Amino acid sequence: MIRWFHYASPKTFYPLAGKAIPWFTAAAVLLAAAGLYVGFLAAPEDAQQGQGYRIIFVHVPVSWMSMFVYLVMAFWALIHLVFNSRLSAMMIAALAPTGALFTFLSLWTGALWGKPMWGAWWVWDARLTSELILLFLYAGYIALKAAIDDPQRADRAGSVLVLAGVVNIPIIYFSVQWWSTLHQGASVSLTAAPSMAGIMLTGMLLMSLAAWMYCIATALARLRCMVLERERHAAWIREQWSSE
Repeated sequence: MIRWFHYASPKTFYPLAGKAIPWFTAAAVLLAAAGLYVGFLAAPEDAQQGQGYRIIFVHVPVSWMSMFVYLVMAFWALIHLVFNSRLSAMMIAALAPTGALFTFLSLWTGALWGKPMWGAWWVWDARLTSELILLFLYAGYIALKAAIDDPQRADRAGSVLVLAGVVNIPIIYFSVQWWSTLHQGASVSLTAAPSMAGIMLTGMLLMSLAAWMYCIATALARLRCMVLERERHAAWIREQWSSE
């Protein structure tokens, strides 16, 4: 059995993260290269949208990840509030900038796709609006953490904010079912067969995995910096640096 709780301490997690970062980085690069090749070169032209549909190979993965990262942050927020785990609080802070980046890219790639298809860069569509609220939640968390000087108070306030905002995730996901929107229904579902060609689905899944690997690599790198900042006076930090 893997001793998961053994890595709940910054002291034990720091070297593990350092060893994992190169692997996740390499996986992100390889998966992205394969996904871009499939999506932009191997996949056929869409019968209705022509070549312009290919932006889905970026738009859909970053949109999925914008929601998934927030759910992961909410999980770590719950762990932090229940167990008062320092590493959990740092994990939330490490994930937030990447989640905000994915949300920003989701909105902009959606606008670039929407202009030729809908004739407008932006409409107050239910999914667009709820995705914009998600960006505000990410920005609000980052701003709240920066505004509080005491790290423990900042961690707790940030965790509460993240958990309060998690209600927005099902609103984003189910908005196309609950309201009449310009967005089409889901092309990929866990309960139904995909409504797209297999090669298109392959490209989309490869890009989604690439975004996931990138998120893990950047979060671990950011987490290591946070550990160094918070634990800089600890003896084990000096020992770790001397060994590296």
